[in-house]
Amino acid sequence: MSSRKLKGSRTCIWLANLDAKVGRSRGRKIPRELAVPKPTLKEVVEAAKELGLDPIVEEGKSYPKSWWQHKGRVLVKKVDSKTNTLRAVARKILENREKLKREPSTVQV
Repeated sequence: MSSRKLKGSRTCIWLANLDAKVGRSRGRKIPRELAVPKPTLKEVVEAAKELGLDPIVEEGKSYPKSWWQHKGRVLVKKVDSKTNTLRAVARKILENREKLKREPSTVQV
């Protein structure tokens, strides 16, 4: 399904919207203290799934302010304002990163 058909029912999340390393002028939409350092597409998709936002991944898409980087984007169900959705996704990503840190690694020797 094309993203044009989804317009109005979905919110577009670009990695730059959540990245603590990106300035507001380059695309970050939430405060730096709530943002995630270097989020990945996989992390955004996982967080969106856990929040029940029914994510659709579009790999290879370029954020207009950094058109040379083809990092992709995630379209999620519109349930709240974009800012509140971004805050929830960022919070969930940080939560998931903390869980990974706390879990003992199961490396076999």
